[in-house]
Amino acid sequence: MPLAEQIGALNEVRKAGKVRHIGVSNFNTALMNEAVALSDAPIVTNQIEYHPFIDQSVVMETANKLGMSLTSYFAMADGKVFENDTLKAIAADQGKSVAQIVLRWVIEQNNVIALSKTVGEKRLVENFDIFDFELTGEQMQAIHDLADENGRIVSPDGLAPDWD
Repeated sequence: MPLAEQIGALNEVRKAGKVRHIGVSNFNTALMNEAVALSDAPIVTNQIEYHPFIDQSVVMETANKLGMSLTSYFAMADGKVFENDTLKAIAADQGKSVAQIVLRWVIEQNNVIALSKTVGEKRLVENFDIFDFELTGEQMQAIHDLADENGRIVSPDGLAPDWD
């Protein structure tokens, strides 16, 4: 389906009062720019794969220029964060779990929203217990430094755009 039709449909849903805001998912910078140009309403977010092992700074910079937030999914990198020594050390230093460190890292960034999931009530409570501490600048940088050019996990053949 052409992007103009997709964005048009999102605008119609908004005009009908069924949603207050519209957003996109898995858009690279070219698609973000095109979507904004096609839309009558502000596009408020781009939901993307974002975790410590992927550099999304180019997409983040474009989102900020366009007045969009980024909604982070897959923050735990399919469980890979729990095996990382840097994240374990930061968690020990902060007296928090690795999951809490990663969620805090996500929300401490400008205009980034964290999506998280859980299979149990204990983890749900833990996921909310991230507002009583802050990561230091050095800790934030150490987590950013974990990004790797091969860090992307979600990239389905035939569906994924050319990533930035």
